[in-house]
Amino acid sequence: MTYQLSIDSTCITVITSLPEAEAAASACQACRLCETRKSVVFGDGNPSAKLMIIGESPGLKDDELGVPFVGRAGQLLDKILESVKIDRKEDTYLCNLVKCIPPQNRFPKKDEIEKCRHLLEAQIEFVKPKLIVLAGSSAVTALLDVNDPISRIRGKWFDFKNGAKVMPVFHPSYLLRNESREVGSPKWLMWQDIKEIRRALDSL
Repeated sequence: MTYQLSIDSTCITVITSLPEAEAAASACQACRLCETRKSVVFGDGNPSAKLMIIGESPGLKDDELGVPFVGRAGQLLDKILESVKIDRKEDTYLCNLVKCIPPQNRFPKKDEIEKCRHLLEAQIEFVKPKLIVLAGSSAVTALLDVNDPISRIRGKWFDFKNGAKVMPVFHPSYLLRNESREVGSPKWLMWQDIKEIRRALDSL
């Protein structure tokens, strides 16, 4: 599989592998996010993993270190994965819709997501995950043809175009703002979802 990526207004690059996609991302100037980033935050984890986790955009710590999911939300995600013995480095590949932090850490805009879409599609194509977890409503809206709010569809599996199964879940940053662990709370629901993800991994 090859991809043609526009990395600025004049330059087209063709990529045939995940390292080439990362190199293209590092040179990308296709949207305004390149103007304020410190780092291009491409991906982390095992490029042969069966489980891919896709978030929305890098956070402040991610931008500083060039690695996705390393701030407070990422640390919570690590604990969630560890609770069902999913190893972040060995069992998952993590990335975001966009590879650069938006100003003021806002949600990425639709045109920014579209400019970065080919990079994400290349990651999905070259990693070839069997299971994809979409963390947050922006990721769900961008990749699933559904109109329901994430609170209604989280924890459910959807078919994806490459044969993978896709599950929406709450973003870890949302869980940080909702401390309750009572039955029916976001954190309790996430516990149900991560157990189902573990079961699906075990069945592969």
